[in-house]
Amino acid sequence: MSPPRIRLLPPELVNQIAAGEVVERPASVVKELVENALDAGARTVQVDVEEGGVRRVRVRDDGCGMSREELVLALERHATSKIARLEDLERVATLGFRGEALPAIASVSRLVLTSRAAGAATAWRLEGAARDPVPAAHPPGTTVDVRDLFHNTPARRKFLRSTRTELGHVELAVRRVALAREDVTLTLRHDGRLLLHAPAAADEAGRARRLAALMGEAFAEGAVWVEREQAGVRLWGWLGRPEQAHGRSDLQHLLVNGRAVRDRLLVAAVRRGYEDVLHHARQPAFLLYLEMDPAEVDVNVHPAKLEVRLRRPGAVYELVAQTVRTALARPAVPVQAPPVRVPSGAPVQAPPAAPVQPGLALGVREAAAVYGAPEGPAAVAEGAAPALPPLGRPLGQIHGVYLVAESARGLILVDIHAAHERITYEALREAHRRGGVPSQQLLVPVVVEVGRRRAELAEAHAEALAALGLELGRVGPERVVVRRVPALLAGADAAALARDVLEGLAEAGDAGALLRAVDEVLATMACHGSVRAGRRLEPAEQEALLRAMERTERAGHCSHGRPTWRELSLEELDRLFLRGR
Repeated sequence: MSPPRIRLLPPELVNQIAAGEVVERPASVVKELVENALDAGARTVQVDVEEGGVRRVRVRDDGCGMSREELVLALERHATSKIARLEDLERVATLGFRGEALPAIASVSRLVLTSRAAGAATAWRLEGAARDPVPAAHPPGTTVDVRDLFHNTPARRKFLRSTRTELGHVELAVRRVALAREDVTLTLRHDGRLLLHAPAAADEAGRARRLAALMGEAFAEGAVWVEREQAGVRLWGWLGRPEQAHGRSDLQHLLVNGRAVRDRLLVAAVRRGYEDVLHHARQPAFLLYLEMDPAEVDVNVHPAKLEVRLRRPGAVYELVAQTVRTALARPAVPVQAPPVRVPSGAPVQAPPAAPVQPGLALGVREAAAVYGAPEGPAAVAEGAAPALPPLGRPLGQIHGVYLVAESARGLILVDIHAAHERITYEALREAHRRGGVPSQQLLVPVVVEVGRRRAELAEAHAEALAALGLELGRVGPERVVVRRVPALLAGADAAALARDVLEGLAEAGDAGALLRAVDEVLATMACHGSVRAGRRLEPAEQEALLRAMERTERAGHCSHGRPTWRELSLEELDRLFLRGR
């Protein structure tokens, strides 16, 4: 048998190989065609699909259109209007640029291309493998009609999923484009039924409606706006509140220079910003835009252009992580409460939330004096109700677990342990950042059995642990002695604290574990130093806890991601009791 000889592949096979990289499923076709429409200057794009896009995908736009000669070139490989020189490739500012999409799609489908250039008297249509366009009736713009996807490559077609699954991918592709271009009207229909209509947004009200339509009402109502610019990189967008997180990542959208990407580094940066307000099993929702010099981004690292490579990944990572963290650090209290309902009908506006200040995290009973005496009723006009602080005035406790407060909006329930844990955690972090956590010597040192591995960790990290206020010494192969604990945790169980801290270090891994696990260690300490469930607080202590929450960053969630408080508005209470019905 003679050895195989090197030869050129036929053009049809070359295109089908390219299709294997570019055209994974119907959604890939939709993405490529819609992006082409946007690059052509379209302001309205209509997408119609049948049977999840397997039977048909049709994309119509009102862009600049193509002449008869351009129509023929559009189906040639590497024919494009987007780049002409190497310098253009290094500064790609369009969504498409390689000229592979149309010929690749045409090689695995029955394609009809119809277009009319702006100002031209006639439209032209090209069908299948023909290279001689014929006149057609069509408004200015382009329609690409793709039928019977993978009809000539059955091995590819059998890997497609159900109509419902493929349609879900198509809808996501259109939604991502709509999120990137609020100036374009996008419509998606399936088997003639309207699935998505996103009108172009001309003002703030239009942007709000579009955000709600594309990301959901719940996200739009509670999202936190962020905006920051640093070293030539601009970041802006919306962050879902931690309580809106769920087990899926379908509401995570990142756009770099208008291109929707799935970038692990950037997603990791966002999660870093959420790290101590979100349970590890939950996924945050976000819509974030990054804008930078195109020369700073390589968009040519993935066949479908779904990934990018940044020239300064570390700087961008820190910008994203710090921006997210700062935005979520704002006290989670109502910024401006609505008028209080009073019998006299005289509404009084509640004051804005207190400014961000470092919280002090002593045990609640002892902390009352530190937080200051409870504020007296605010001076108000005659006949008006006293203004209430953002988190209201305490009314009492439920089973020693929850604190009930009356707010300007209605009723607030506070998880006492979770709230005090956040206050303690932030105080410990601030003390550590400023040079070291103050500690207190135990009158009687406590010896703890921890096992050989954990005793070794205590010995190896003794100096770093001391900076966190926890002084441990090794007194045997499997034992340590606790000599000092953080002053903020003076009443905590020293033995249990040492065990849990060392357990966290053991789970973190190698010798650099403590440097990466400082926040986890502080979170463990905060949990030990917080008010335990079942303890009854004095009225002054209840007041002190609420006011401390208003001064503490990220007070809406404990360091494990659990919410610390919830509010029932007067309207919700009225519905519960059918008032006014």
